[in-house]
Amino acid sequence: MVPASDAIWAIELGNNSLRALHLTVAGGAVKVLGFDNIQHGKVLTGAGVKVAERDELIAISLREFVQRSDVRGENIIISVPSQNSFARFVNLPPVESKRIPEIVKFEAVQQIPFDINEVQWDWQLMTEMDSPEKKVAIFAIKNEVVNSTLEHFGREDIQVSYVQMAPMALYNYLLYDRPDLVNSDERAVVILDVGAENTDLVVCTKSIVWQRCIVMGGNTFTKAIADAFKLTFEKAEKLKRTAPVSKYARQIFQAMKPVFTDLASEVQRSLGFYTSSHANVKFTKVIALGGGTKMRGLLKYLQQTLQMPVERPDSFKRLAMGPSVSAAKFHENVCDFGVVYGLGLQGLGLAKIENNLLPRSVARSMAWASKGKYFIAAACMLLAVSLMCLARVGMDKVGYAKNNQLRQRIAGVIRAAEDANTKLRSEQDKGSVYQAAMQKEFKLFKYREVIPLLHEVILSALPNTQNNTEQKGLYEAFDKGDVEAVLEIPRKKRKQLFITSMSVYFSDDIETAQFGTTAMMRRGSGAATEELGDLSGYEYEQRMMEMEMMRQYRGAAGYSPLMGVGDEADKDAGFVVTIAGYSPYEDIGELLDPIGVAEDPSQWGFVTRLLNLDEFVDGNSPFNLYKKTDTAHFKLEKGQVDLDADMPTGIGVMKAVETTVGKTGFQNNKWILIDPMTKEVVSRVPELDMYGKEKVNRKGEPVYEINDRWFVLNAKFVWDDAPKQESRRPGILDVGGARPGRSRSAGVGGSRSSTTRTGAIE
Repeated sequence: MVPASDAIWAIELGNNSLRALHLTVAGGAVKVLGFDNIQHGKVLTGAGVKVAERDELIAISLREFVQRSDVRGENIIISVPSQNSFARFVNLPPVESKRIPEIVKFEAVQQIPFDINEVQWDWQLMTEMDSPEKKVAIFAIKNEVVNSTLEHFGREDIQVSYVQMAPMALYNYLLYDRPDLVNSDERAVVILDVGAENTDLVVCTKSIVWQRCIVMGGNTFTKAIADAFKLTFEKAEKLKRTAPVSKYARQIFQAMKPVFTDLASEVQRSLGFYTSSHANVKFTKVIALGGGTKMRGLLKYLQQTLQMPVERPDSFKRLAMGPSVSAAKFHENVCDFGVVYGLGLQGLGLAKIENNLLPRSVARSMAWASKGKYFIAAACMLLAVSLMCLARVGMDKVGYAKNNQLRQRIAGVIRAAEDANTKLRSEQDKGSVYQAAMQKEFKLFKYREVIPLLHEVILSALPNTQNNTEQKGLYEAFDKGDVEAVLEIPRKKRKQLFITSMSVYFSDDIETAQFGTTAMMRRGSGAATEELGDLSGYEYEQRMMEMEMMRQYRGAAGYSPLMGVGDEADKDAGFVVTIAGYSPYEDIGELLDPIGVAEDPSQWGFVTRLLNLDEFVDGNSPFNLYKKTDTAHFKLEKGQVDLDADMPTGIGVMKAVETTVGKTGFQNNKWILIDPMTKEVVSRVPELDMYGKEKVNRKGEPVYEINDRWFVLNAKFVWDDAPKQESRRPGILDVGGARPGRSRSAGVGGSRSSTTRTGAIE
């Protein structure tokens, strides 16, 4: 009996295509999780197809199926064709239940028309165990048929769990999907599965199934057309498929008419044979399945010949579609999925016929493969324990056999060891004092890696080979100093951010910490303002942040009367960061903080990555961007690189260029900023006309060409692992004794280590 599974892949290897169905049970209903219908490169039984070519065609189809569908860890059930298969229903004599297997084996030897050693066989009790009349179904198929099919799957490393005959799968399908048609043993429904080479005829009643393989199928029609029109098998197959719309439709159907007649005659003869031994059974309907039933006119001809309704299903009544399954595409292939539907029902434990024709050797190897490692481990452990016990007994016996003098020596050694152990414990007790002293000294270095780690996290969020793979070649060329490769990409298309400076300082409460001069305006004194009176611009701002950081450190040491230990519980400690730099990219906003890309990490900008550090830094970042939407805690400024404007320092290298002044053509030197690596202009420069003179607009104002753009980012980062204020001492956050403050970083998106400030002259 096949155990029920959560999900099952059912696969049928037909002569024309590979058909697969992925089923599960959800909410009491059978649901389709996926399906596939892969046409072989050729009809496997077509003219001129050799055995080797047939195996290769099957391998290609299986390989394509494995690439499309993940079958790892799934139970797989396959069908084998009805040729050389056998199914019999036998009434057993009244015997005890424990003797049924013995009687069934005896009946199998008598009933199966092959040597019992040449077949794979199985049986199933069709009545209740306590029923007075016990009916048993015996199923068998030749070994070479099963082994040949399993070899195809084995070559592609597909582990098959169950094997069933195609006619029994069709019977399972009908009993589950159309129970209204098979509710009696006196009324039978005929399933006619017209394949490429053979046609399976299955007579189905409530408790009995009878099968016959008719050696006639779609290929028979193709050969008739090939003989009539003197065509190759492939051309005849194509002509058969297009017959309804062909101008030779009449001639084509005339060529196939003898095959129609032969097929109908074989069906009538098979049904007549069945009624000769089941006189009380009446046939009610024919269910037509298989690709051969798509031939125009076949079903109508069978209905007229057999004098009973012939139906080709266009859907399955009790099968639901999963959310990712195309119902329209599935219904196009319904008539091809009868076998795999029945196989899937068996794998889910919902079928009446549940025998498994998987070779016992394969089943045993699968069982041992799953349990053998545990048996081996247990045996090894048992052997090891036994050997250890035996060795221990031997050693104890030898030791006890020693003379008394040796035992006394051992006792002396034990006493000496105990004395040594006592002394060791005494010294170890002293060691705790030394350990506490060492921990006290090393505590100063506990947080020396924090600021370098923050630098690393921030720099990793800039455009690089991982964050912007589309320009991976640009970043690699930049790192190698390959100017020619860099220049191949227009400057305004290079997604690069160059950091000219970065300042970082620690604050016990980043909610109240300020950016730049604002911090001193709120907390500073007039003396501080006078001290900085001679500074201006960017240097003024940097010095103000350094002074704020020193104030924070003094507060951590307990020197500030404004900060109480009891007030620290709800404060967030962290770092105030100011980053300045520039970019050659024409839309610097796209690199920094693009809009509407939160759900698409591949489109994130620099700021977006900083906002999602937990996802960006392997989900384990100790830093979090603080209140990005609040301008008091996050501020991003941008502008054009222009020597005449207020902008961050460190951008490019100054270079003098000659310009023409007035009508006299007087030459004058004008300063511009250039890229120190590529020598491209990065600052705003006047546009020149064809005579080399500066262009002006209608108002007489110069017209400028905009090149690079600068940015200044002020942000705060919460430090999740920050120590409580009462646990810190003066200097505890110093990195290696260095004064925390402005750190100059460079580079990114082709990382350049440059500390050049505006005003450097080339």
